[in-house]
Amino acid sequence: MDFHHPSVLLEECLNGLSIRPDGIYVDGTLGGAGHASEVAARLTQGGRLIGIDQDAAAIEAAGERLACYGEQVTIVRDNYENVRQVLGDLGIDKVNGILLDLGVSSYQLDTPERGFSYREDAPLDMRMDERQEKTAYDIVNYYPENELFHIIRDYGEDRFAKNIAKHIVAAREKSEIATTFALSEIIKESIPARLRATGGHPAKRTFQAIRIECNRELEVLEKSLDDMIDVLEEEGRLCIITFHSLEDRIVKNAFRRNENPCTCPPNFPVCVCGKKSKGRVITRKPILPSEEELEKNPRSSSAKLRIFEKRSEQ
Repeated sequence: MDFHHPSVLLEECLNGLSIRPDGIYVDGTLGGAGHASEVAARLTQGGRLIGIDQDAAAIEAAGERLACYGEQVTIVRDNYENVRQVLGDLGIDKVNGILLDLGVSSYQLDTPERGFSYREDAPLDMRMDERQEKTAYDIVNYYPENELFHIIRDYGEDRFAKNIAKHIVAAREKSEIATTFALSEIIKESIPARLRATGGHPAKRTFQAIRIECNRELEVLEKSLDDMIDVLEEEGRLCIITFHSLEDRIVKNAFRRNENPCTCPPNFPVCVCGKKSKGRVITRKPILPSEEELEKNPRSSSAKLRIFEKRSEQ
């Protein structure tokens, strides 16, 4: 079980969290604990790290990697959307920092039987939490054509979404689409031959879209951001790495809204809506990987880091 891949924007995240040695930190997407182990290494005896992940394999790998920190580290198998509940169950009211590294992990992509990759033949699965019932197979074989089209267009940002959805529905009427290779072939046939050779693998965007739908990734992110800001201590920070333009937009808009929630018309001389700022956006523009990081880790190419700091209005 190899979770030891380079952690994306590692130094930038550690600087962004502005770690207090005696603080409490949450890694909401623990994975193999690449980021978390570096956070834990900077804590003194008074500090604490809470790691959350929904993937059983990640929990096991992170548990081994973080074992040396003993009771300073608590690992919980859950979805970060339940961060408030997770902290409440641990008797924690506020934390000094939260980190999210969104998207699919290298381990998940590199484990063929999980069904995330179009490069290996495997059952269509794509569940980050294998306790969940819905799989990619259910989406591909049972979603109406129009719904498939919207998912592939919106989450995959694929200009051939309409044609891909049409081909999927036509293929499944003949026989079920059960494997990653079967789906990949259908997608290839949906794209004009002269365009297949450009812009990466033709199935990449559709696989991404189905994975996002299967795991409710954008919905979970959208409903969690306000909660995460609310559980931060004064001057606590929320650091989020996104890999997808829709994720980045959700984070950017939520950070802006929490910085300036006033809904009064611009011509009002004073604010009467009563909505108070929860803090400030540290990153006016997202932090991107350096040239050096891109050379070492090509998977970091679409990564963007945004940071929000909690500040109560005096």
